[in-house]
Amino acid sequence: MTDSEKQSRPTATSNLWAPWRIEYLKALDQPGSDKAPVGCFLCRYWNDPDRDEENLVLWRSETALVVFNRFPYTNGHLLIAPAQHAATLDQLNDQTVLELMRLATNGQTVLSEAIGPQGFNLGINFNRCAGAGLPDHLHLHLGPRWNGDTNFMSILADTRVISQSLDALYKELKKLSEEKGLPL
Repeated sequence: MTDSEKQSRPTATSNLWAPWRIEYLKALDQPGSDKAPVGCFLCRYWNDPDRDEENLVLWRSETALVVFNRFPYTNGHLLIAPAQHAATLDQLNDQTVLELMRLATNGQTVLSEAIGPQGFNLGINFNRCAGAGLPDHLHLHLGPRWNGDTNFMSILADTRVISQSLDALYKELKKLSEEKGLPL
């Protein structure tokens, strides 16, 4: 068989079953209250502090919250978001911007102790074209990283391996937070 014949042959499609994702997809269409725009899970979480553990909200400050990303790139991937539904940093006051950075610092501190990453990525995606899945409510991504964490699964199967359950890490970080007097 020639190389051109091999390239034109159909390839097998692999399925990765992720039935837990349906919760996320359905949540995007949930109606919000007048304070929580339709589909904005961050606003819903802010307005429902009684469900923090269920929603994996790690901390709250006066103007922001920290929540586990339910669809993480790495173990311990946190989202740090203002309470205010704002798409860009210039819509926030200085106190909120400062609290976002303090919460990122505190997240880095407890994640370092709990799971020992060798580095971190901290980023914000503004608008859909930049990768924002929730473009109208800005949030920081704090992602722990390890040397060699681009492993064969990512390369061969376009799949990420998350090495710890969200619930187990949530409980560990809550305990460490209490011991350290965090978030602020």
